[in-house]
This record gives sequence, C-alpha cells and structure tokens, in this order.
Amino acid sequence: MSRAIEKMWDLLNDLEDILEGGYKTARVKLRVATSAASPAARPAAKSLTEGGTGDTGSAPARDTLEAIEAEVRACKRCELGLERIKAVPGAGPRNPRVFVIGEGPGAEEDRSGIPFVGPAGRYLDKWLSAIGLSRQTDTYIGNIVKCRPPGNRDPGPEEISACIPYLMRQIEILKPRTILTVGRIAAQVLLDTTRGIGAIRGQVYRFHEIPLVATYHPSGVLRNPEYRQAVWDDLKALKSLLDEA
Repeated sequence: MSRAIEKMWDLLNDLEDILEGGYKTARVKLRVATSAASPAARPAAKSLTEGGTGDTGSAPARDTLEAIEAEVRACKRCELGLERIKAVPGAGPRNPRVFVIGEGPGAEEDRSGIPFVGPAGRYLDKWLSAIGLSRQTDTYIGNIVKCRPPGNRDPGPEEISACIPYLMRQIEILKPRTILTVGRIAAQVLLDTTRGIGAIRGQVYRFHEIPLVATYHPSGVLRNPEYRQAVWDDLKALKSLLDEA
C-alpha cells in the first residue's frame, strides 16, 4: 500500500474529527499490511438457499436494473413498503468494481430515494476515496432491504426474505469484482452467520464466487472512532483484492 494512500487516510480522519467535534481524536498508529489474507484463510460463504433464506432471486431472461428499480418502487411485499416515503433500490455505475451493501435506508435515504446520503454516506464516500474508489465511477451502493425500517430498527426475517431477491438479481446483473458489506446485518445475511461484525471482519470470504470483505457500518464508526483502524485494515484488504484483479 503506497504511502500516499496512508497519508490520504490520515487526512480524512483529521477532517472528520474537525467536522464532528472540532478536535483531533487519538488514533492508533497505522499498521501497513504486507499481504492479503491467504487463500487457505478464506472460508466459502454459504448460498442463500443453503442458509434457508429462500428464493435466490435468479435474474430472469433480459432482466435489467431499470426493471428491478421499477419493481422496488412499486413493491408492497412487506409492511416496510406500506410505511416508506420512497423506496431505495440502489445507485451506481453498471460495471462496478465494488458493490457496497448496507442494512437498509435511513431517514435521509427514505426522503431522497438514494442510498447512503446522510452523514454515514458522506463518511462512506471518504472511505472509498481513500482507496481510489468513487460511487460515481466504479462503486454501486445498495442495501439488504430497500425500504426504511421504522426508527432505523433491524429489518425482520420476513422483511429480509421479501426483499433479498432484488439484491440477488442486482448482483447477478452487475457482476461486481468484489463486495464490501458494511455493518452487522449485511454481513450476517450474506454469510449466513449469527456472529457479530467484530468476529466476522478481518477475513476475505466468497459469496457466489465473488470476494467479499466485511467491515463496520460508517454510522457505527462515527459513534465509535476506535473502530477506524479496523476499517482501514479492511479497506486495505479490499484494495489488495482489486489490485490483484
């Protein structure tokens, strides 16, 4: 990892400290990883059908992102569709290097119909920029559920089952080179596990043969700056995967 990228990450952290509280948070010295996780340390993720989630969401012939977006905006498969302001199908380029997957829309996303546009979204943009990525050019962003759970609560099993086919179709159409899950729910659903994000992160997994890196949610890191080092390590692992590709 180049020293320029290390400096960029430090500058982004300093800027975040100023914006959030006007002070500089003490940080652990960055530890530069010399290599990505070895292939032997990369357990294979179970498929959704193996995990009992239900429909894999295989894309029908001539399926398109535009068709999925229209279906999502009209969807009433669960109660979330009855309470939303706007559905949030996802956004980004059609040939992404990375598919970032979160849990579900928040209040600002519910109003705008665009994923990750609040403080957590702006922080996510800084993460992407630190490793040379951008939602405008090479990163698609979406969520496990496409409508906001009231009060930003965790989505329920029925809501996830109703919505996950849309995400599976998006993955099949986009064919991203890598997947980055942010937060506990996204990692647990795609990796079919009940472990916490602290136990999940730190390895490279595979989801339907796509390399997957899991890390903390940006909103969680804004509340807990001590997670920054772990996020930076995860982003470096993602960058290494992209460089290898």
